[in-house]
Amino acid sequence: MYPEHLVAPMRADIVEGGFKELKTPAEVEEVLAKEGTTLLFINSVCGCSARTARPGVKEAVWNSAKKPNNLVTVFAGVDQLATQKAREFTLPYPPSSPSIALFKDGELVHFVERHHIEGRSAEMISSHLEMVFDEFCA
Repeated sequence: MYPEHLVAPMRADIVEGGFKELKTPAEVEEVLAKEGTTLLFINSVCGCSARTARPGVKEAVWNSAKKPNNLVTVFAGVDQLATQKAREFTLPYPPSSPSIALFKDGELVHFVERHHIEGRSAEMISSHLEMVFDEFCA
């Protein structure tokens, strides 16, 4: 478990981008069962990937004409039970953080694993997600 003073700026960064934090398994279950589209960002302290994933996912939401109905986040290594529950919804993909999942009517329709984030710029991540939103979001 990471100390709160270490993760607070990373939490604030994604929340300020319009994402709602999910801190319990019940919150995860409730939001991922909703109709429409839900973008789940599994946040991380990983400097090599999360430092481009956070701005990339926010930029995609800002730039897209078609946007997910719900923007939510869990924090791996911090909100452990919520993250564990979220990862049940991203099976068969192995645990990966940071990662990005798009659900439509409660079904996982797109998943971006950490190895697809590593080494990519925020702009590349954003561009990819914008294409995904265009395909799956209304």
